[in-house]
Amino acid sequence: MADGEEKRRQPAGPSLGRVAERLDPLAEPLGGAASDDSSDSSDSSDSSDRNDWNDWNDWRWQLRNRMRSADELAQVFPLTESERQHIDGGRAFEVGVTPYFASLCDPSDPTCPLTRQVIPQIAEQHRATYERVDPLGEDPHRVAPGLVHKYPDRVLLLVTDTCAAYCRYCTRARWVAGHEAPLGGDGLDAALAYIAAKPEIVDVLVSGGDPLLLSSARLGHILDRLAAIDHLRFIRIGTRVPVFLPMRVDAELCAALRPRRIPIYVNVHINHHRELAPLTRDALARLADGGVPLGGQTVLVAGVNDDADTLRETFYAMLSARVRPYYLFHCDPVVGTAHLRTSVDHGLGLMRALIGRCSGMAVPKYCIDLPGGGKVPLWPDYVEAADREALTVTDWRGRRWQYPNSATCEVSTGLLDDTGLLDNEEPATVVDGQGHGTPRTR
Repeated sequence: MADGEEKRRQPAGPSLGRVAERLDPLAEPLGGAASDDSSDSSDSSDSSDRNDWNDWNDWRWQLRNRMRSADELAQVFPLTESERQHIDGGRAFEVGVTPYFASLCDPSDPTCPLTRQVIPQIAEQHRATYERVDPLGEDPHRVAPGLVHKYPDRVLLLVTDTCAAYCRYCTRARWVAGHEAPLGGDGLDAALAYIAAKPEIVDVLVSGGDPLLLSSARLGHILDRLAAIDHLRFIRIGTRVPVFLPMRVDAELCAALRPRRIPIYVNVHINHHRELAPLTRDALARLADGGVPLGGQTVLVAGVNDDADTLRETFYAMLSARVRPYYLFHCDPVVGTAHLRTSVDHGLGLMRALIGRCSGMAVPKYCIDLPGGGKVPLWPDYVEAADREALTVTDWRGRRWQYPNSATCEVSTGLLDDTGLLDNEEPATVVDGQGHGTPRTR
């Protein structure tokens, strides 16, 4: 029997201590609502239930109880025998799922877009010829401990190799979860000294791993030292913590991320609108209320968000949570991820489907990332032809237009058909129920 046809063993039931018991993080504490009479201690189950609820909202408890082994995952997610061997046999990239994020997944749905991001698949064992261990070519550009300098005016500062949960398409799988100590001491001093000696650097992206897993005091210390470098103009932080571990976003963390001499922007990795559950939205609200500007970055992942309707709803949900969509990254060709990538053509088609049918506020930049060459923005080509006088362009409905190319040309903006200009003045259109425009002359 092929791997894809293997019978999946259904979870045996709630165990994992208290982990699998909490598949609804918004429900009342286990056993029902706590008694209003705090003096009544006769029912010990009420006290236990309240402790369960307190544990659930403790981010350190969430980290300690991440599902990491096949046995732990199988308490919640159905796994084939081959998948179990893949996970426990040492061939899979690091596995770790917080109980909170597991509660958002639908283990009964084999196509669940959230499950697909965090649960290993046998397809990870396949290596395509074009895949790389270091797909962005970062390692040759390391100039100090934890510091990557690829672009003229900005650097990447990697402060930890730990994440709250591990995405199956992780760009830094070669390094993340290496169980090394966070960047500090002499290593941090060397990285900051390099930045301070390069006045052309104006922007530092603090990443990892996930920087928000550092203690608030340690993170605040790093940000204070960066803000003291007078030629820096802003700091960025990349994180998935509000999605995987929203209870980490407490008052102390928000204070550590406060604006300083220069602003600190937090870019949150969000792939699907179902990730924006109430606890995550609350965490984002705490950051925004604390004066932290929020941007969003999304990875285009096959079977997760590779259709226009899902992306549109995701980007609108991000905006409603005060997160401005910033990047839509094509999934990097890291080893073992071919099953999670679409074609670039498909990505461009999705962008074309969004533009004009989705608010410009909700349309991010679609980018590929070249090894050593950096990000290349991709945009559907709307220019069919161009000369010194005019451009021939296509609008979001697919209609062809003429547009003047220079201030001295003698052509006007007008709608075209296959034989030429229909209207050299402002055209009117008749739009049918499907949104198709029919041009008419005045």
